[in-house]
Amino acid sequence: MNEHLTALLVALGCGLLMGLERERRKGSGSTRSLAGIRTFALVSLAGAMAEISGIPGLSLLGAALVAGLALVAHWRDRSDDPGVTTELALFVAYLVGVTAVAEPVLAAATGAVVTILLAAREHLHRFSTHWLTQSELRDLLILTGLALVLLPLLPNRPLVGEFFNPRALARLVAILLTIQAAGHIAQRLLGDRHGLVLAGLASGFVSSTATIAAMGARSREHPDELGPCVRAAAASNIATMLQLLLVAAAIQPAWLATLWLPTLCGTLVAILFSVFGHNLGQAAPDPPGHEHKAIRLRDALIIAGLITAVQIAAQLLKGWFGEAGLIAAAAVAGFADVHAPAAALFSQAVPIEAREAARLLVLPLIAAVLTNTTSKLVGAYVAGGARFVVRVAPGVLTISTVFSAALWAGAAMWR
Repeated sequence: MNEHLTALLVALGCGLLMGLERERRKGSGSTRSLAGIRTFALVSLAGAMAEISGIPGLSLLGAALVAGLALVAHWRDRSDDPGVTTELALFVAYLVGVTAVAEPVLAAATGAVVTILLAAREHLHRFSTHWLTQSELRDLLILTGLALVLLPLLPNRPLVGEFFNPRALARLVAILLTIQAAGHIAQRLLGDRHGLVLAGLASGFVSSTATIAAMGARSREHPDELGPCVRAAAASNIATMLQLLLVAAAIQPAWLATLWLPTLCGTLVAILFSVFGHNLGQAAPDPPGHEHKAIRLRDALIIAGLITAVQIAAQLLKGWFGEAGLIAAAAVAGFADVHAPAAALFSQAVPIEAREAARLLVLPLIAAVLTNTTSKLVGAYVAGGARFVVRVAPGVLTISTVFSAALWAGAAMWR
């Protein structure tokens, strides 16, 4: 009984919410549109009641009836709006009512999302017809096709020994393209000066190495954006430092006592370079008629190939040297990502005394940070060329040096 009451309340709430939005657009007189707040509420309740009744075929009959009413109403519509949004929304309201019986949370979420879509009509139309350019639409279709069509179809297993997983490679390309698109959107919303920096910070939580390479490729294609790209590359290192603390807190909080000061020092240096890095490469205004691309597939493929090659090399080196040396293993893994070896280190048994924590952590983690720094600089050079890497290298090297020095100094205090 309580489940049925919950379903009816969810259906009624969703119907009222969707109907309230439609009521404001319904109009009046002979040109008013199909349905308003009462119709939507009744249709959603009808869907829930038909499903609760358990009568075979009643839910299908109700759906057919609502669809028929929507078709008739659209045929008789005399309003200035030739669309079928209200008719389709009315049918969705019925489906929400049916869904509320078995999945009330899903039904409530669907009702809220549908209402948001209905209310955002002008914004969505303006975005699709005025804000979004033709090239951006093409790039969006490429990214969507890769992420939603190609990626699920690729095999998720190594094809050559233990290497070359097609789905993992496609996932990396999709991440790189998403980073490019995020930078493009942030730039259009906030301008060159701040947009790319915020995009670099956010993308750094996915992969700082990939973000730096993506910014390098962008600076090669648009030399006028060198300054913002350098600052964005520095901002991605902020995410690297913060993620080390997050990984430690999630796996073994006892390591935070050893890590907080080095990560704070590295974060402060990264912030300084992300704020003042524009002095290393000034941004000039775009020439007339200049249009940016949201994504650059060729650059993403090159960067993904480079990162994959580094990961394969790391796996080969691991196989040659084995797991005996913790420092060597961490250094090899650091070529691909600094957080993976850090997580392995943090998962070690927690020593009783802090001095033992320092001894176990300091050298392997420094090795991983330094090899990861090497990967960042190689990616910056391959993607952005000498002009980009010369301006990015001071920030990347200073951040890793300050972090490593602070970590080493902290370990020395416990000896």
